[in-house]
Amino acid sequence: MKENLRQSMAWLHTWSGLLTCWVLLVIFAGGTASYYQEEITFWMEPELHGVAANKASSVDAAEMAVKALQARAPDAPRWFINLPTARNEAVRIAWTAPPPPEGAPRKRQRLKSALIDPVTGAALAEPRDTRGGQFLYRLHFDLHYMSPLWARWIVGFCAMFMLVSIISGVITHKRIFKDFFTFRPNKGQRSWLDAHNATAVLALPFHLMITYTGLVTLMFMYMPSAAEVAYRGDRDKFTEEVFPSAGKPAKKPGEAAVLAPLRPMLEQAERHWGGNGHAGSITVNHPNHANASISITRASARDLSYKQPAMQFDGVSGALLASAGDQLAPPAATHGVMYGLHVARFAEPLLRALFFISGLAGYAMVATGAILWAVKSRQSQAKALKAGARIGFGTRLVEALNIGAIAGLPIALACYFWANRLLPVGMDKRPDNEIAVFFAAWGAAALLAQIKPDRAMWRLQLAAGALLFGAIPLLNAFTTTSHLGVSLFKGPSAVAWFDITVLALGLLLGYAALRLGRGKAKDARTPAVGAGIGAAS
Repeated sequence: MKENLRQSMAWLHTWSGLLTCWVLLVIFAGGTASYYQEEITFWMEPELHGVAANKASSVDAAEMAVKALQARAPDAPRWFINLPTARNEAVRIAWTAPPPPEGAPRKRQRLKSALIDPVTGAALAEPRDTRGGQFLYRLHFDLHYMSPLWARWIVGFCAMFMLVSIISGVITHKRIFKDFFTFRPNKGQRSWLDAHNATAVLALPFHLMITYTGLVTLMFMYMPSAAEVAYRGDRDKFTEEVFPSAGKPAKKPGEAAVLAPLRPMLEQAERHWGGNGHAGSITVNHPNHANASISITRASARDLSYKQPAMQFDGVSGALLASAGDQLAPPAATHGVMYGLHVARFAEPLLRALFFISGLAGYAMVATGAILWAVKSRQSQAKALKAGARIGFGTRLVEALNIGAIAGLPIALACYFWANRLLPVGMDKRPDNEIAVFFAAWGAAALLAQIKPDRAMWRLQLAAGALLFGAIPLLNAFTTTSHLGVSLFKGPSAVAWFDITVLALGLLLGYAALRLGRGKAKDARTPAVGAGIGAAS
């Protein structure tokens, strides 16, 4: 009975992983990059690299932001202020355009924004238009070029298959932890299985956590029935309890009035939070009017929960109107922790790096599993291939998709960064064009793989990815004044760490391409194995 169970789990593990592995590679790539989405965005805005960082307290920075908004948009119906963090020391202010006159056609209110120095209030250089790391973050659950609703259903479906694959894999492998310390190179299928086991067990807790919490983040979309029954269809009450907010803004602005000083409100909010964090964002509704209100949300602290407490004040008198999030109900607190674990906003630099490495291990786990299936399929057809038969359609398709996804995706990512520096700064719809370069490069790699999915194609695409990633620091040196050479004298910066990371990824891809080249002579003797990247060189 036990043997039958393991065999059943092996079948389930194989097919639940294979059918979704190429989408999972996109999810892992985008999600792993998202741990550094702010740093990626900063690298992709080179106009800000030379700006000296002026540190200021959250209170001082907020007062400076209000002064800047009063000068830029005193009539705006809403202001937004994002205060400095350890990873972003500038202040971003934003405001909505005033509504059109009565009788004029209503248009969607668009945000205007600016970056200011938190000490002087001076406008910082306006960076080039780019989606930066936000594109990679959205890619891992919205996929792009399709309805977000359908994309999230697809991602959820693949994540559920991933969870099934992880659990069935643990059940299948009797010596999974022992095999973690075993790697036998140049052994074909055995080598790929060792690599798959090692990358899976290396970050097994992370893989379980990230998959399960990813499903939890969208649980209300996947399983709406429980909330519908519990709240009898009252979505407003459900939202209020699960996603509490500190009061609601008035619908009408009222008469003109003077906005109350912000400092006392911020100090009261920070005292209320007991020194456990400071203000992270501020929203001012109907500024300079009698019905003005000011909502202050705490910055992400070291606690696991994604949900942060907030307080709302009267914008004219400064009186406290409401507070929320201090004592969450157990279900809401659990959801906040699950969400927080997934996005890891709480992570300090070392822990964030471990999350990043674990994400790369997840990518390698999925990739080696997909390659292992192709290798086993090739070996099962070895006798027929020697007799002159053609490889099966399914095996050839999987091999082509493997090359296009595993080796092609790094090419697309590198091209995205190259496009950021090479496309004209003033180009119309520039962010869309950067993203178009990403998908065009990926599509070209996938198409080439379909034409000739062999070892030479693996080497070509891995080498291309290595060259594109490895040359990014050189590209940065030619397009900015902040690069690895400068960091040797001034100390490492976020830009320098980005350059080091992509250089390391380029070297890793280059090493893989070289190892494949060494196996060429062996492949001539064992074509059934070597034609599909068969031997783990």
